[in-house]
Amino acid sequence: MPDSATSHHAWLRRADRWVPPTRHRIAGADEDGSGASFRVRSPRDGRELAVVADAGEREVDLAVHAARRAFDSGPWPRLSPAARGRVLLRLADLIEEHRPDLALAVSLENGKPVSEAYGIELPAAVATFRWYGQLTDKLHDASPHTDSGTLALVTREPTGVVGAVVPWNFPLSLASWKLAPALAAGCTAVLKPSELTPLSALLLGQLADEAGLPPGVLNVIAGDGPVAGRALGLHPSVDVLAFTGSTAVGRHFLRYAADSNLKRVWLELGGKSPNIVLPDAPDLETAAATAAWGIFFNQGEMCTAPSRLLVHSSVAERVVDTVVARARALRVGDPLDPATEMGAVAGEARVRAVLAHIRAGQEAGARLRTGGARLDRVPGGSYLEPTVFDRVTPGMRLAREEVFGPVLSVLTFDTEEEAVALANDTEYGLAAAVWTADLGTAHRLSRALRAGTVWVNCYEEGGLSVPFGGYKQSGNGRDKSVHALEKYTELKTTWIQW
Repeated sequence: MPDSATSHHAWLRRADRWVPPTRHRIAGADEDGSGASFRVRSPRDGRELAVVADAGEREVDLAVHAARRAFDSGPWPRLSPAARGRVLLRLADLIEEHRPDLALAVSLENGKPVSEAYGIELPAAVATFRWYGQLTDKLHDASPHTDSGTLALVTREPTGVVGAVVPWNFPLSLASWKLAPALAAGCTAVLKPSELTPLSALLLGQLADEAGLPPGVLNVIAGDGPVAGRALGLHPSVDVLAFTGSTAVGRHFLRYAADSNLKRVWLELGGKSPNIVLPDAPDLETAAATAAWGIFFNQGEMCTAPSRLLVHSSVAERVVDTVVARARALRVGDPLDPATEMGAVAGEARVRAVLAHIRAGQEAGARLRTGGARLDRVPGGSYLEPTVFDRVTPGMRLAREEVFGPVLSVLTFDTEEEAVALANDTEYGLAAAVWTADLGTAHRLSRALRAGTVWVNCYEEGGLSVPFGGYKQSGNGRDKSVHALEKYTELKTTWIQW
């Protein structure tokens, strides 16, 4: 079986032989839909990967009604928690068994290095389904103490049909963050991946049926946001809508809920995460290397990317020089080459958007230290240089807007208070980091930062036992951990008197 260290040539051969799925997965079967279709192209080289069935309102309605039937009269919500857990564990095993094909699909449709798809994204998806599969029979309801002659029961029940809409940057791991807890709770689901990355999700749908999920419990539809996403958001038989993506689209889902059945809407949205380096950081070289890794990992297409490096002026030159050297040494290339460290951004639209931010930064007076241009790595592909700006000021677009690309903005400060003010001067609040050797400083700044996750002397660390989500316009609710089940369950009080 291939792994992330398999040769470039072997991955190319595998890509040549690969036959991607092209049809929706509804009620346990492939569904052509009404005949509409769209083309999926690889940002690796611009070539067409597949012509995929395009979901309109009819296909969304078919998928939602399949999920509704499976919830209202099917076995899944009525299975014992342990039985549901065993199915999720089988699904985790199947994802691991098909890891090479799933990693190939993610790399080709997304542009990320296959080594990261195979070595990071797929293990994350496997771990998520395993974690929730093992959790299902370990949850407890409550019976509060009451007066004599009465009994109070507080129980959690599955909410119903979940619509899950996930983006293209981590198409399988983010789908698993929504689906695993929803299915563990006894809900049924309709998954709509991004129109840029439907192939890996359609493969996941096939594996879910093979794992033993009853027909209609998990349905996967391919289509764009303005049509399929909107239809899912407005559908009166969807009880919960879970979305990861841009803040602008998140606002649409809130409107769809208001205009339909007031379904719950859980949002994990954008970020402009500050990465604060104090002069007493335990290792400035490690802090700088991590800052470079964090912004260029996954081509910078990550909601938690540490896109604002806030560094104390006394150590700024040393830290920024190290980051710039790391950026220049980064190997940008073919995603199917295991030696590649940064692959292609997700298509020509992303190239244009990121270059527009770079031009705006230059026009505003920020200093371009390295990068700033597109690269020709594979003919027809969408490649950008790792880019670093310093002399960025708080009012610049580079400091305020989510670039969602391999672009770092460096701002300097002189006091802790100034660092906190700069860090919190954003509409977002997804993540932040602090580098300091002083425990008191670590606690003080962590409390002061308005962010859902704060890392101290590290970045992007964490496991499934801790919740993930944001403050402010970075969204609401939490993925991961036991807390994610709160999104997919109803809290019921039963009061018995005799």
